[in-house]
Amino acid sequence: QLQITRDTVKTQINSVKLTNLRLSHGVATKLDVLQAQQVLDTANAQIPDLERQIAQEEDAISILLGNYPQGVTRGLPLVEQTLPPEVPPGLPSSIIERRPDIREAEQNLVAANAEIGVAKAAFFPQIALTGSGGGSFGRSSTFSSLMSSQAGFWSYGAQVSQPIFTGGALRGNLHLAESEHQQALTAYRQTIQRAFGDVSDALIGYQKLHQVRVRLEDSVADLQESVRLSNMRYTGGTTTYLEVLDGQRSLYSEELTLAQARGSEYQSLVQLYRALGGGWQ
Repeated sequence: QLQITRDTVKTQINSVKLTNLRLSHGVATKLDVLQAQQVLDTANAQIPDLERQIAQEEDAISILLGNYPQGVTRGLPLVEQTLPPEVPPGLPSSIIERRPDIREAEQNLVAANAEIGVAKAAFFPQIALTGSGGGSFGRSSTFSSLMSSQAGFWSYGAQVSQPIFTGGALRGNLHLAESEHQQALTAYRQTIQRAFGDVSDALIGYQKLHQVRVRLEDSVADLQESVRLSNMRYTGGTTTYLEVLDGQRSLYSEELTLAQARGSEYQSLVQLYRALGGGWQ
């Protein structure tokens, strides 16, 4: 935008000079000069604000990189930047499994499922079912004594310490674990749905913003030709400077809109890269 504005200023300086020259020869009016000067003043007024935005943006980038506020080294102009490769058709939906939010939801689901196993295991006494050699304890073993116990607790010395009746606490813990598992499963499904929504939005955004940019390029080209023809007509004395002025204003505005459209197209690619969890490679 700054470059477009500077180019407009250069063009308008020449236009003001030309109009003043025509005024001195009696083939233009003072109004023509004032109109040409107005376009120049408008463009000149935009430059400081654009420079302010650029400086503040560069400061933010520098701080983001862990540096003190400073300028950013320039690379290729926006119009010369190469876009990433086109998104290939037939991308598998499994590519979004690497998204951090999906991985987090998946691990939460795994953890909730493990909690069910823990809650179920709490119903069983912690006791060895076989002897030291791997054989059965037999009828008079700890296991047999445990099964015939009439007490309210599993109890056989230090080998068993699991209560039978706990006022429904064990069953409550199991129900809680199952409920948390269901919540984690629902969250997992919703995360996947949101991920597909992000990808769909990003694909649509990139496709449509690309179309906007291409059509604006055509519009700018048409306006450039229109301004060229208007200048020729004005120089030849077959039209007023108002026609030239209107064409230059329209061209300046459309060029700025095209610059913004290019930026939006680049941003849509970043959003698509993010939605896919790191591009499509």
